[in-house]
Amino acid sequence: QVQVVESGGGWVQPGGSLRLSCAASGRAFSSVNIAWFRQAPGKEREFVSAISWSGGRTDYADSVKGRFTISRDNAGNTVYLQMNSLKPDDTAVYYCVANRLHMSHYSGMYDYWGQGTQVTVSS
Repeated sequence: QVQVVESGGGWVQPGGSLRLSCAASGRAFSSVNIAWFRQAPGKEREFVSAISWSGGRTDYADSVKGRFTISRDNAGNTVYLQMNSLKPDDTAVYYCVANRLHMSHYSGMYDYWGQGTQVTVSS
């Protein structure tokens, strides 16, 4: 069993940066893949980024490639999402999710979900 809790959301002006954290409990953390999804009001949930259990593979949505960086610290049971050059379109609730199978852009492939953290980008 893995439990994940997001933190680090908030308000930032366009062009600014935020770092989201996903803290996980459970000894299985180093064996699960972690991803971030986001959902804006009135829009469907969408894939943002993912990192494999070892940290050796990462994946990004085209909309965030070059601006966001995902990383993990297995010793600290934490995954980070560094978000730079933020845009108003990045405004959403961001969810940390986990699974043991493989990285995927499909939210239904993930078994463990956090409660989400709000990110608001506006002037």
